[in-house]
Amino acid sequence: MKILIKNGRLIDPASGLDRVGDLAIAGDRIITLGDVSDDFAPERTIDAGGLVVAPGLVDLAARLREPGHEHEGMLESELAAAAAGGVTSLVCMPDTDPPLDEPGLVEMLKFRARRLSRCRLFPLGALTRGLAGETLTEMAELTEAGCVGFSQAEVPIVNTLTLQRALQYAATYGYTVWLRPQDAWLGGGVAASGAIATRLGLTGVPVAAETIALATLFELVRATGARLHLCRLSSAAGVALLRAAKAEGLPVTADVSINSLHLTDTDIGYFNAEMRVTPPLRQQRDRDALQAALADGTIDALVSDHTPVSTDEKTLPFAEATSGATGLELLLGLALHWGEQQGLGLGPTLARITSAPVAVLGASLGSLAHSAGRLVAGGVADVCVFDDQARWPVRADALVSQGKHTPFAFETSGFELRGRVHTTVVAGSVAFERAPT
Repeated sequence: MKILIKNGRLIDPASGLDRVGDLAIAGDRIITLGDVSDDFAPERTIDAGGLVVAPGLVDLAARLREPGHEHEGMLESELAAAAAGGVTSLVCMPDTDPPLDEPGLVEMLKFRARRLSRCRLFPLGALTRGLAGETLTEMAELTEAGCVGFSQAEVPIVNTLTLQRALQYAATYGYTVWLRPQDAWLGGGVAASGAIATRLGLTGVPVAAETIALATLFELVRATGARLHLCRLSSAAGVALLRAAKAEGLPVTADVSINSLHLTDTDIGYFNAEMRVTPPLRQQRDRDALQAALADGTIDALVSDHTPVSTDEKTLPFAEATSGATGLELLLGLALHWGEQQGLGLGPTLARITSAPVAVLGASLGSLAHSAGRLVAGGVADVCVFDDQARWPVRADALVSQGKHTPFAFETSGFELRGRVHTTVVAGSVAFERAPT
C-alpha cells in the first residue's frame, strides 16, 4: 500500500532531522522524506498539518499476560493498546505461564503477534528453565525462535555460580542478559524502605537490595565480558554505580520505568494500591537522580513497564494487591512531560523511546537494526503521528488495554498528559487511527 503523510513536522531523533515536510511510504518502507515527487500516487493520504511525524516508539518492557494470565490481558488487547500509544515495537518479559523457556512457545507468540499486525513483538527468553534459577535454558534454540535476549523477569537467581555460568554462556555467543537488580533476600517487601513505609506499617525494600545486586552483577560482567541490560533502576545509589560502570567501559545499558521517573513513595497516600508497582516507588532524591540520569544518557531508555492487572487483584489492601500498572498508552505522554521538565527539545526527548532503545537491542533486531526507531529513506515504515500540544486526562474506561489500573488516572491524580497519538503505522500499514472528536 502507498501512503502519503503530508505537511507534518518530521522528527528523526537519531539524525537530528526536524523540519516540516511530507513522508511517502510504499509497501513496508519509507521511500521519501521531505519533498515527495508529484509522480507518487498514494492510495491513502494522511494530513499531518500541525502534528509531529516521528519514528514509532520502541518499548523495552511490557507484559502482554498471554499465555497464562488472560484474565488480566490478552495479546490482542495489549497489542492494540501499544498501537494506540504509538508503540510499534515492544519487548515482552518471559514470565508468562508457562514461562518462555521453550522455542515452541516463543514461535507461537510471535506468530500470533504477526497475525494481529498491530505491533512488532520481540520476546525475551527465560534465562533458566521455569525461571527457577537452577538450570540454564537452551539459549541458542530460543534465539533461533526469535528471542532478543534472556531474562529472569522479577525472579532473582540466588545461586551466584548459576548466574556466572549464565553470563559466561551468553558472552560466548554474544547474547545480552536482561536483569532487574534486586537481592533475593532483601527484596521481599511491598514498599520502599523509609519514613512512609514505616508510618504505614508496610514491609520495606531497602536501596541496598538494588546496590548489592548491582555490585555482584558488575563484578561478574568484569569477569565474563557479558553484555548486560539493567531493567528498571529505581535509586540514586544505583544510578551512581551504573555511571561508574559505564565510565569504566563495562558493556552495560539500563532503563527506567515511567512510574519511577515521575512518582515517589509519598504518592502512596493512604494505602493507594494503584501505586503498588515493581520496583517500589522511592524517595524524591531517587526520582530526581533517575530523571537526571535519563537526561544525560547514563540511563539509556524509558520504558512503560506495562503490567495489566485485573480489578479483583488490584482492589485489595495495599500489601495484598497485585503489583503492576498499565503503561503502553501513557509512554509518549509521560516521556514528553519528563522532557518538558528537563528543558529538552522534542528530538532528544523522543530519542529515549525510539533510537536509544533500538541501540540497546542492537544486532538482535537483525535487518531492522539499522532503521527501527528512525525516520530514514529506505528504512522500515514504522511511524507515529501525534499532536504534541494536546492535553488529555487518563481515564480508565477510555484505555484500550484490558488493564484499567494506573497511578496516573485522572480520577485519582488530577494529572493531564501532553501528546495525543493520531495515527500509528506499522510496517507500512495503519495499525491505529484515532477517531475524530
